Amino acid sequence: MNDLSDKRTAAVHFEPDDQVDRLKSEILRKLTYSLGKAPAAAQAHDWLTAGILATRDHAIDVWQASTRESYATGRKRVYYLSLEFLIGRSLADTLNNLGMTEPMTRAMRELGVDLPDIETIEPDAALGNGGLGRLAACYMEAMASTGVPALGYGIRYDHGLFKQGIENGRQIERPEDWLSFRNPWEFERREASYRIGFGGSVPASGPDQVIWTPEETVFAVAYDTPVVGWRGRDSTTLRLWRARAMHPLSLDAFNKGDLVGAVAERNRAEAISNVLYPNDSTPAGQELRLRQEFFFTSASLQDLVHRHHRQFGSLENLPEKAAIQLNDTHPSLAVAELMRLLLDEHKFNWEKAWEITNATISYTNHTLLPEALETWPVALVERLLPRHMQIIFGINARFLDAVRRRSPDADLASLSLIDEHHGRRVRMAHLAFVGSHTVNGVSALHSNLMKETVFAQLHRTFPERITNVTNGITPRRWLLNANPGLSRLLQDICGDRLADDIGLIRQFGAHADDGAMHERLAAIRRDNKLRLAKIIKQDCGVVVDPQALFDVQIKRIHEYKRQLLNILETIALYNAIRAEPYRDWPPRVKVFAGKAASNYTTAKSIINLINDVAAVVNNDITTRDRLKVVFLPNYNVSLAELIIPAADLSEQISTAGMEASGTGNMKFALNGAVTIGTLDGANIEIGERVGADNIVIFGMTADEVEIAKRNPRPSAEIIRATPHLEGVLDAVAGGAYSPGERDRYADLVEGLRLNDWFMVLRDFESYHQAQRRVDALWADPARWWHMSVANTAHCAWFSADRAIGEYAERIWHVPFGQPTQA
Repeated sequence: MNDLSDKRTAAVHFEPDDQVDRLKSEILRKLTYSLGKAPAAAQAHDWLTAGILATRDHAIDVWQASTRESYATGRKRVYYLSLEFLIGRSLADTLNNLGMTEPMTRAMRELGVDLPDIETIEPDAALGNGGLGRLAACYMEAMASTGVPALGYGIRYDHGLFKQGIENGRQIERPEDWLSFRNPWEFERREASYRIGFGGSVPASGPDQVIWTPEETVFAVAYDTPVVGWRGRDSTTLRLWRARAMHPLSLDAFNKGDLVGAVAERNRAEAISNVLYPNDSTPAGQELRLRQEFFFTSASLQDLVHRHHRQFGSLENLPEKAAIQLNDTHPSLAVAELMRLLLDEHKFNWEKAWEITNATISYTNHTLLPEALETWPVALVERLLPRHMQIIFGINARFLDAVRRRSPDADLASLSLIDEHHGRRVRMAHLAFVGSHTVNGVSALHSNLMKETVFAQLHRTFPERITNVTNGITPRRWLLNANPGLSRLLQDICGDRLADDIGLIRQFGAHADDGAMHERLAAIRRDNKLRLAKIIKQDCGVVVDPQALFDVQIKRIHEYKRQLLNILETIALYNAIRAEPYRDWPPRVKVFAGKAASNYTTAKSIINLINDVAAVVNNDITTRDRLKVVFLPNYNVSLAELIIPAADLSEQISTAGMEASGTGNMKFALNGAVTIGTLDGANIEIGERVGADNIVIFGMTADEVEIAKRNPRPSAEIIRATPHLEGVLDAVAGGAYSPGERDRYADLVEGLRLNDWFMVLRDFESYHQAQRRVDALWADPARWWHMSVANTAHCAWFSADRAIGEYAERIWHVPFGQPTQA
């Protein structure tokens, strides 16, 4: 790193003799003067907040130095737009990156406080739902760790998605109240407020000049949080937008006794930043979702344009100084909004505005599922964003004209930004693709399939536009923080520099057949399992054996992720154990966790089935504790940090060709879990790196899935040809696991029989046999721990630092600092 970076690093550390005493003084000062509490009266959450505020001061030193350096050098900056940032808890991660974990632990201990205990009180920031948001969080930390100047833009949700409860086996959604005790990490920036318009008219005001007059305007107010990189070398900024009404109270309505009407404008405005992913199955929900996406996109674009113009005096060089990355389709309106700002606010002509827009924006696609590629009714966009609809029509007309001139036989209907066959809808992924200079997939398979499926026509038009950047995870959080026992062992073997150079982990592979090493690994895994077992007992009331194989599937509940395949095979295993109780069945604990979208009936039914199966299996004395099933409620980052280090088997069983990449698969493998999975997403690349003998692959390939969809085999024929399956389906459909409601799962099973779109039936037998291979591997500890070592030793490549390096070099064209090598 450069000299200034080194000075920043030195500035955040104390001299060894006084660091603990100084931290104690800082904590007590925060307790007294920021919280107004005497130590004798302080509660656990007071100590937590004081500790956060003391830590935040050190983060600010790094943050401000990074900002000063960025402005002084005029370096190109990345602006990362994402509707989700699933950052989890921040205290442990920030302390670790600043090198302050040990002194803070000692300082708190000398003040009579146990730091690990109060860390668990910190709520997870409710800013995301799944892999998309966690990837964004990993990338913000990785950019800070590798010296890439960056701002992350998103929404400051008051309640996030929802807090999941389980009642009578069913998912219950409650508001997520993560801000109930305020967020001590953030800074409100009232000076960074922007007007966001909706509706209205766009009258012409002269040749090529228009003025959009919105009917409704809301304020976007910025809240900034520093994200500190490894060793405190650099920091990035997470800027989140909160919606506020122009007029929070109508006194006229209030004085007339209309108490509801008096706050109607405020309620309508604040709904924008209230909840992540409002239910869009209704017209009102669709409108709110679109308002959300435009709100944060417009605020972010206005902010970055304003800061760029203030620093450089012109937007002519925007592509040389700014790289805008769209994390999936949610911020696709950035293409139209940047064009509007350049055309209407800064008076560029169309050609120059388009040149700047296209050279500045790039787009990450995260899905091949057509239903996940957002489209919006043209009528809705015209009503809410009339100027943007004009611009989208203009982009489309020019784009199709250029294609027609170059390729008269091109399929213009497939290329168009407007889908004319389904009620006229704006194709947001097409808008992002056409408006970006580079489009990337997130695994090798996914990027290739993008060219062949969802973007086939666009790829033929722009054959150089699609590239691949396989996802990555930050090893600081997902290994060093989450699994300290394994981290200490790895540092013993690979050296203390492992924390700075994750590539050194390859040395661990030399110990794959070391029996003594296996014993140490087994002891570490058992300790991690004991911690998880306490959570399972606490949250599910189920006692599990830490010596059992912990078989884990934790992710968003969706049909393509195939939790249904997992639980159906679990029933088959349960039936087999009951049929042959005398066999030496390896004890197994099936762990599920994940949320289903509130309007996703089938996914919620799958959660219900998992819990109903658990109720039967866990209370059957014939299994003699050889099989337990648990569903842990309210899956979040903090829960994942407990589950992943305790996992023996990682379930990555999506239908081939449907999972873009995955990042959970990387986290499990890095922590030594063996993957059972399909040749889908990054599973393929994990298999290539750990070796085919160290991963358990089953099921159809993506090509075979496509063939099966074109030539479907009758489900009845598949069921008859698959041992164990018919009995499982009949039991589920007949109410064996829902005695109080015999037909509860009749529709779920009938759906499989009528249209097995996600190939649950087709892959069942292959999956069942793969699980029996797992049984045999588990029964051979030397072989199992060999596989575990191989997974940990060969997964350094999946570091987020490597991924950010690829973005920096091939897409953003920004200088890349000193990475932790993979």
